[in-house]
Amino acid sequence: MSVNNTAPVRPNAFGLGNISMLALPVYTVTIFLSAFLLFGVQPMFTKMVMPVLGGTPAVWSVAMVFFQTVLLLGYAYAHGLTRWLDPRMAAGLHLAVMLIAMAFGLPIAFGSQWGAPPEEGHALWLIGVFTVSVGLPFFAVSANGPLLQAWFARTGHPHANDPYFLYGASNIGSLLALLAYPFVIEHMFTLDRQSALWSAGFFALFVAIAASAVFLRPGITAGSTDANAAPAETEENRAPITLKDRLEWIGLSLVPSALLVATTAHVTTDVAAVPLLWVVPLALYLMTFSFAFRPGGQAMDRILLLVQPALLTGIMATLTFARGLPFFALLGLNLTFFVVSVTICHRELYTRRPAVGDLTQFYFFMSLGGVIGGALASLVAPVVFEGLLEFPLLVLAVLLCRSDVRARLATLKPAVVAGASVAAFGLFLLVDRGLINQDMVPFQAVLMILIVSLGVTVISSGRPIRLLVAATVAMLVSMNHSSSAHLVERARSFFAIHAIYETPNGQGRYLMHGNTVHGAERWADANGNPLVSRPEPASYFHLGGAYHEAIEQARAVQGGKLGKVAVVGLGMGSLACHSKPGETWNFFEIDPEVVRIARDSSLFRAFSDCTPGARVVVGDGRLTMAKEDGGYDLIMLDAFSSASPPVHLVTKEAVAMYASKLSDKGVLIFNVSNRHMVLSYVVAGSAREAGLTTWHRMDGPGTGDFMETLKTPVEVAIIARNPAQVGTIASDPAWTRTKVPADFKVWTDDYSNIVDPMRRKHGW
Repeated sequence: MSVNNTAPVRPNAFGLGNISMLALPVYTVTIFLSAFLLFGVQPMFTKMVMPVLGGTPAVWSVAMVFFQTVLLLGYAYAHGLTRWLDPRMAAGLHLAVMLIAMAFGLPIAFGSQWGAPPEEGHALWLIGVFTVSVGLPFFAVSANGPLLQAWFARTGHPHANDPYFLYGASNIGSLLALLAYPFVIEHMFTLDRQSALWSAGFFALFVAIAASAVFLRPGITAGSTDANAAPAETEENRAPITLKDRLEWIGLSLVPSALLVATTAHVTTDVAAVPLLWVVPLALYLMTFSFAFRPGGQAMDRILLLVQPALLTGIMATLTFARGLPFFALLGLNLTFFVVSVTICHRELYTRRPAVGDLTQFYFFMSLGGVIGGALASLVAPVVFEGLLEFPLLVLAVLLCRSDVRARLATLKPAVVAGASVAAFGLFLLVDRGLINQDMVPFQAVLMILIVSLGVTVISSGRPIRLLVAATVAMLVSMNHSSSAHLVERARSFFAIHAIYETPNGQGRYLMHGNTVHGAERWADANGNPLVSRPEPASYFHLGGAYHEAIEQARAVQGGKLGKVAVVGLGMGSLACHSKPGETWNFFEIDPEVVRIARDSSLFRAFSDCTPGARVVVGDGRLTMAKEDGGYDLIMLDAFSSASPPVHLVTKEAVAMYASKLSDKGVLIFNVSNRHMVLSYVVAGSAREAGLTTWHRMDGPGTGDFMETLKTPVEVAIIARNPAQVGTIASDPAWTRTKVPADFKVWTDDYSNIVDPMRRKHGW
């Protein structure tokens, strides 16, 4: 169902016409501020909890469910206020809720007194902690988007009959908060200061909501522009909301929400692992609401529907023969398709918006769809799929947002549609698990099917069923041929998709997440015979590299033999082959799937052969290390080789804790390799605050072709209490004593700025 945006402008019966015209700017500013605060509190609170709770799946799953549930409760609360209370009574109650939130919920804080979650009932404990720490103010703010739009419909303003355009102001506020946090707020303010500013913003929002309530008109019906005019729609004469309406709202918001998660995972894993790249899809997602939730736009709709099949064809092509395109071309294609498809879905939502009397109900079910979509892509997909299968499935699912596709499917028998959908999903699952692979069909036949189906997809904008069938066939073939012929095994966890590949010469294997190597091992000799000798350290840890030298110097200082050694970050276990007989090596790894891979000697032998029976502690590295007794001669932190390092592992408090676990002559070694950031300054700054000194070395380019040598250049930092504890490294010209720039602000649990090391790396 939809609304008719044609209500007349009438003079105000109370002589307040000029004042009522101020309602629009007041409501716009209020909605903008509310959205800014709503989006700003989540990254702030995330930074607060990381040092205390760590980054385990249990914590992040509960956190995501908590925020989404509270947001949904806020929308339900807004609907209840609008449905059952007079607007001014509702305003009074909502202001009272905000006062309670100010009195008992501010400032937002998360202290170390909470400790780590208990062994039993940790989910309920986390929900309780989050509720006490941030629940009240987040709930109060979450209701404002739909609530203020419903109030605006009762102000008598000339645009009161269709307030949905205000949703654009809400999403602009969210967008600015999203961009401001990493680039401005995080850079300028500590967490304590951020919390204080957020509290001030909450008070300003309270004042703005009170001002908005002044414009509410007693006796006026939602959507009317004059108290004396006959209302455009009343409870009795407006069309009832049907189950079909609600399901459409849920579906049209579920698909783009899930596609946001899947596209973010795809571009940050398969296209480029770049820090803060996740911000781009989310920013574009928010921008699409501003494009979609506005009157008119029919010409834009026609253009979007016309170009979507061509962009979809390009996406499928990049999964096969066009995957070697330059980074910016791949990223641009993926994001353009994302924007076009999400805008189509959101335009369909806007077209099916109800009359203003049902506005809050519309937003509730829209939010419900977003929650379901996010949960399916974030929580369910990693359990059900081995690869990133949700991305191609959702790329196809956005076609169902097209009104022409849905209308054509409605003419078919439900059993036919359901059967075809189940069959297609089953085929995708078989491809995902490798039960259907590229060796089952001759290459020439597959190539012909792919070319024909891609071509049909391009020209089928006006033929809905043909478009859907051709795109599904093309995507199946593309997925079947998108994986490397050298893939040995693929496994998925909450954190990553882990892929094990064999080198083209058949002599080596390596573990990858996206385009980042997490260890390698020589598996066979030149004749293809499996090796049986002790594996040699490879990748970052190769003999003669910076890592090797740092370990050997730490061992030499201890008289040629290390006592206790701790390794944070297991990978496939290559680092274990630097151990010597009589040494005790303990490993700390957050991802259970990585532990399984390292222990499986049919995949890699390094861990099981070099440190048989070694202790592995599964959990967040910082939290688990904090529980250790100490006395370590060497602690190595190898959790920083991906694009975005875990910030809470490198703050001054974290480094001080690691140092407290060292023996008298013990040292710390950090792998600070990163394509996009200078991490040596970050680590050295934290070490300096703990009274420690840092040296670092970067390997030269002489490691050769990785597929042949299995060697990867590495940048390593070694940290000690004094130069004597690093042996010859202190006088070795290949190593540099790390000087922290004067303008570098040390990272703490209360402050970090991920943009700064990026700027220094790229010379911004």
